[in-house]
This record gives sequence, structure tokens and C-alpha cells, in this order.
Amino acid sequence: MHGGCYRIGNGQPYARKEFIKGKPQPKIAKFQGGKRGEYDFIVQLCSNEKMQIRHMAIESARLAANKTLEQTTGETGYFSVLRIYPHILLRENKMIATAGADRLQEGMRRAFGKAVSLAARVRGGQCIMEMHVKKDHVEAAKKALVGACVKLPITPTIKVMPAKKS
Repeated sequence: MHGGCYRIGNGQPYARKEFIKGKPQPKIAKFQGGKRGEYDFIVQLCSNEKMQIRHMAIESARLAANKTLEQTTGETGYFSVLRIYPHILLRENKMIATAGADRLQEGMRRAFGKAVSLAARVRGGQCIMEMHVKKDHVEAAKKALVGACVKLPITPTIKVMPAKKS
């Protein structure tokens, strides 16, 4: 099934991976990118509504944002962090959809489903991703996060806040 079937997280989340054989691995390669250091601003990508985001969408949004920002600032000019993790297992009761398949199917009997994918549940106002940048690159970071918004199933907001100096 396509991702639109899993956008709304109804009911209790299923995250007990120890009971499932052949569980899917998260597709997210890295949760942090760029170079850690002292930056002036934090540009955040925050969700507007309660939603489930699949791990493929999270990874493609991360890649889009990092590639766009890396072109302007270079590899060491920013630091990005993903603030969500795909814990929830998504299951699908696969059915055969060919002619004469009605005699092979079990229907709704034992319809627990197989684990197909992973997702992260996001609350309204929760931070999905953040970029730490210098003052010169705030607009580039905003542009990069707008490009990442396209990859996500929600319409998030972009917040800019000054970094806390230690």
C-alpha cells in the first residue's frame, strides 16, 4: 500500500520489535550531518498537526535539506540534526489480487499482517529537523528546509531562533 494509508496514526502504536521475525530496518542513514560547532542560529522544521511519517520520507527530506545547504555553505558550514526516530511498525495484510485468487485467500481470518515499514509519530508543534547555521546562511537554511517540506506528508512550519551560547 502507498504511504497515504499510514498517515493518520489511529489507535495504539505497535513498537514491539522483539516478537517480529524479519522486521524492517530503518532507512535513515545518519541522524546528524555537517560539522558540530558554535553557530548563531537554529532553523527548525516543525509539524503543524498530529501525523505519522514513514522512514523513507524522513530520509528523503534529510537528504534534500542537507544537499541544498551543503551547496551554499560547504560541508563544514552547518550542522543538522533529525529529532524524530521511526519506532512504530506498520503492518499490512497482503491479499492476492488476481483472477481466481479467491480460493487462495484467508480473508480476514488471522489478519494481523506482516511488518512492512517503520514510521515516526509526530505531535503538533514537534520539531522534526533542525539546522544550526551562521548568520550569513539563515536564508539558505530556510530554502533547504522548504525543499525538505515537499518530501514530507505534512505542511510543516519553519522557525528561526537564536542559538544558546554556553
